[in-house]
Amino acid sequence: MKRAWFLPMLLVLCGSVLAAGLITSGTPGAAVALLLVFVLLTGVTSPLIFPRPMGALEAQRRSADDGRPVVFWRPGCMYCVRLRIRLGRNARRMHWVDIWRDPDGAAAVRAANDGNETVPTVIVEGRPHTNPDPAWVREQLSRSA
Repeated sequence: MKRAWFLPMLLVLCGSVLAAGLITSGTPGAAVALLLVFVLLTGVTSPLIFPRPMGALEAQRRSADDGRPVVFWRPGCMYCVRLRIRLGRNARRMHWVDIWRDPDGAAAVRAANDGNETVPTVIVEGRPHTNPDPAWVREQLSRSA
């Protein structure tokens, strides 16, 4: 759990230090703008923008029932953030597994990617797809609906 928040907290700390330096140098407007940029980066890299994760076994069981894809991800992964943002509201319809929280999920990703924990890995109809195009994932999600 601590690993998931390391990068966001580091960004907040760095942004605060830089903003404090700008305020002491007499440019509070630039400090506010810089701090807003760092807060935005913190939000994007945090686990908060992702749907609530579940265990790999539960996600695979649900996927077998409803046919929706399973997405294995980890906080701080820019490719995962890109997929999540490009899916928009449709992302909530998928089953998300945080591989840093779930050892079974990490093992499933390693099995699909020759021992590497490459994310995002999307499982559609039992077949893994590593870092797929978000438009393709959206299409697969619409097929399962």
